[in-house]
Amino acid sequence: MNTRRRNFIRATGLTGLGLAGGGLLHGGEPRAGDQDREDTARVGKQLEKAHVQRFNMSGYAAPPLERVRIAIIGLGQRGPAHMAIMSQIEGTEIRALCDIRPENADAAKRKLAGTAHNPDVLTGPEDWKRVCERDDIDLVMITTPWYMHAAMAVYAMEQGKHAASEVPAAGTIEECWQLVETAERTRKHCMMMENNSYLPFQAMTLNMARQGFFGEVVHADCAYNASKLQNNFSRNLYWDMWWLRQYASRRGNIYPTHGLGPVSQIMNINRGDRFDFLVSVESADFMMRAKAQELAAADEFFKPFATKTYRGNMNVTTIRTSRGRTIMLQHDATSPSPHSLYHGIYGTKGAALYDPPPPRLSVGNQAWVSPEEFQSLQEKYTPEIIRRMGELARRMKAGHGGTDLLEDWRLIDCLRNGLPLDQDVYDAAAWSAIVPLSEWSVLNRSNPIDVPDFTAGAWRTNRPNMDINLERGGNTKVGV
Repeated sequence: MNTRRRNFIRATGLTGLGLAGGGLLHGGEPRAGDQDREDTARVGKQLEKAHVQRFNMSGYAAPPLERVRIAIIGLGQRGPAHMAIMSQIEGTEIRALCDIRPENADAAKRKLAGTAHNPDVLTGPEDWKRVCERDDIDLVMITTPWYMHAAMAVYAMEQGKHAASEVPAAGTIEECWQLVETAERTRKHCMMMENNSYLPFQAMTLNMARQGFFGEVVHADCAYNASKLQNNFSRNLYWDMWWLRQYASRRGNIYPTHGLGPVSQIMNINRGDRFDFLVSVESADFMMRAKAQELAAADEFFKPFATKTYRGNMNVTTIRTSRGRTIMLQHDATSPSPHSLYHGIYGTKGAALYDPPPPRLSVGNQAWVSPEEFQSLQEKYTPEIIRRMGELARRMKAGHGGTDLLEDWRLIDCLRNGLPLDQDVYDAAAWSAIVPLSEWSVLNRSNPIDVPDFTAGAWRTNRPNMDINLERGGNTKVGV
């Protein structure tokens, strides 16, 4: 970090972080206002941290597990979906289900009736720790509200378990460092389950980039834009209205990884390049407070939400990498716009663009290729993982376009074969760090802020490890 930016963080950033509220530092639900002023000095230390890598987890292959014994913590939206898939993958044993709502845990277990899985059900407030402490668990899957992810993943690794977390894996810079340091110390995997890395077009463009189709990739566009207003104000969809509370206590891009993960793989982030700094701009909130006030007029339940200040409708974050490339990242989950996983790749020899459909490819200075040319390129560049597993995922009606099956299957396949995971702890930290760093930038008039190097310089020599062509492994069966 150069002197100018270091002084900027010390002189300007710390005040801004105090105003930003607790989301930048603390685990658990963020706090707001002056409560976090006493912690601002710690933020500077976290950003400037002179981390000495204890062990390089990039490319690390843990000892193979013939059978992967699984516990799932959190059985609201995502937990049961992962459970249903894991129960059909060869070599898995679902040993424990944990949720503070007994009805959710019991309902999940009933869905396993008639299978070979008979997990214990744990529902106490601290039972997630008991799950991690058991000696009959190899992998802890964490599908709780995301502000809980890091603490649970750290505890799981400290108890000798691999951790797989839903997205994002952390909400603070401190938590990102905790994930990295714990994984390096314990040599246990910490994977953030970014399923969009396995979308067919995203995986195909990764394969194309590796084979030089785009030439030198110079820029990427990516987004997670979806109309979630009704979901966030639903009284029954999310436990304790936790998503709505996040929108009321955070600023910046609070859900960056669906768009960022695939383009980070294409740009070899943490493996030949790294995020250097970012700037983040956010619109005002034109909808959420108005919605809360509308609901509060008819329902006392929503009155506490009617006076809150919410993050803006649209956040646009621009990231520059150490090699001088750029990424434009968007997040809007309130406007009544169609669902968009904007994915644009721009190189010196070609380009790709997806969402809104149809997906498009360009070669050289030509316009987008014809549908016939697109099909020919698709046949040439579709990676093996999509050829082998894509149709099965569709037949099984796996969630999110089949990507839920691909990410779960590949995780188990790597653990059973003793292979590096497609997405490691440095990915989890770097991609998740966009949450607090974009918040800082927004609250400091969109000033730039550096992204920590969680690899401690190892990005220069780390090799890509998302094995989309299944050069190793790929022998784990599904439907057993």
